[in-house]
Amino acid sequence: MEPFYTISGFADEIDKDFDKQLAVVTRLGITHIELRGAYGKGVDSYTLEEAAKLKQKLDAAGVKVSAIGSPIGKIGIREDFEPHFEKFKHVVELAKFFEAPYIRMFSFYMKEDKPEAVRDEVLSRLRRLAAYAAQENVILLHENEKGIYGDNADRCLDLMKELYGKNFRCTFDFANFVQCKQETLAAYEALKPYIEYIHIKDAGMESGAVVPAGQGDGHVEEILGMLKESGFKGFLSLEPHLTAFEGLKNLEENPEKKGMTDGEAAFTLAHEALMAILNRLK
Repeated sequence: MEPFYTISGFADEIDKDFDKQLAVVTRLGITHIELRGAYGKGVDSYTLEEAAKLKQKLDAAGVKVSAIGSPIGKIGIREDFEPHFEKFKHVVELAKFFEAPYIRMFSFYMKEDKPEAVRDEVLSRLRRLAAYAAQENVILLHENEKGIYGDNADRCLDLMKELYGKNFRCTFDFANFVQCKQETLAAYEALKPYIEYIHIKDAGMESGAVVPAGQGDGHVEEILGMLKESGFKGFLSLEPHLTAFEGLKNLEENPEKKGMTDGEAAFTLAHEALMAILNRLK
C-alpha cells in the first residue's frame, strides 16, 4: 500500500552549507526539503539568478522542494505592509521557479494588541496575499505560531472559515500549539477539514521545550494515525529544533554516528523518531 505521507524537512537545520543539507537528506532517503535557507541566507533574500544555482544542486541530488519556508506574515500587524507585500511577490516568483506548490506563511505578530483589535487588518492583509496567490496559482499554508493572530485553534479556525480555499490552507504544527498551551487533539478536531501539510516537532506542555516526535505532549502518533485513517495524503515536514536537546549527547557518542555535526545529529534523531511512529502505524 502506498504510504499516506511524503517526508520533507527544514534542511537548513542540518547545516548552512547547502551541499551538506542535500547530502544528509539523501543519506536518509528523503526526497523533498522545505526550503528556508542556504549558506546562511534566507531563501526570500535569494535573487532568481542565485536561486538557479540552488536549483542545479537540487536537480543533481534528485531532491524537490515541497514548500518555500518563507517569513511572510512574520512582521507586526502595525508595521508597514507594502514592502512586505513586495517581498511576498518575490517569494511567489521563487516558489514557481523551484516548482514548489506551497508557500509557508503566518498571520502577523500582535505584540501588545488584543486579537479582536487587529482581526480586520489581519484578514485584509491575508485576503490580499491569498488573491495574489490565486492569480499566480500557488498555495499559501498558514502555520500556527506563538504570538501571531492564528496561534491557537480558535483563531486558526477563524482564518480558515474566512479564507480557506484553493489557495489558502492550513499547516498543523504540534509543538507550536503545545507552546501556546493549546491541546493538540482539540486543535486537530477543529482544523481537520482544512489541514494540508504537517510540521513534525513535539514539545512539553509544562516546559515548552522541543523534543523528538512522540516524546512530548503533542499527541503526534495519535494525530498522525487519525490523519492516515481520514485519507490524508501529504507532506510531513521535519523541523527538529533539537540542537540543545539532551539526547543529542548520547546520539553523538554512538559509534555509528561518529563525525556528525550537531545539526546533522539532530535532524537524524528527528527523522528516526518520526520513522518509529510511522512504522507503528503501518
